[in-house]
Amino acid sequence: MKNNNTITTGKRKRAIARAVIKKGSGKIRINKIPLEIYEPEIARMKIKEPLIIAGDIVKNVDIKVNVFGGGWQSQAEAIRLAIAKALVEFTKSKELKQNFLEYDRHLLVADVRRNEPHKPNDSKPRKKRQKSYR
Repeated sequence: MKNNNTITTGKRKRAIARAVIKKGSGKIRINKIPLEIYEPEIARMKIKEPLIIAGDIVKNVDIKVNVFGGGWQSQAEAIRLAIAKALVEFTKSKELKQNFLEYDRHLLVADVRRNEPHKPNDSKPRKKRQKSYR
């Protein structure tokens, strides 16, 4: 028996999301919580964007997402990236991929910006010690 699961990942800052998509009845769970009751509401709306663009495809698949690290906003963006990539890979649809790219490029392409590390003997990444010439 062939396994039709598709696994993708999405990253945003420190948040990492893994999405598993397979044929099913349209159930979407994030860390075992149904999407309908996922909080905060702004994050839920952000996660629904690729699902709304995909349309009827979502009714025939089950999506399970595991996400950890980062804050709630970067987790939401990592989830939407993982879901969008999973839908494109599962359907192999160039039209769906084009729709995602036209709506928002960050649905399929990860944002590579990361936090700059602190430098030795300084309080912040860019701040330098004050000099006194007296």
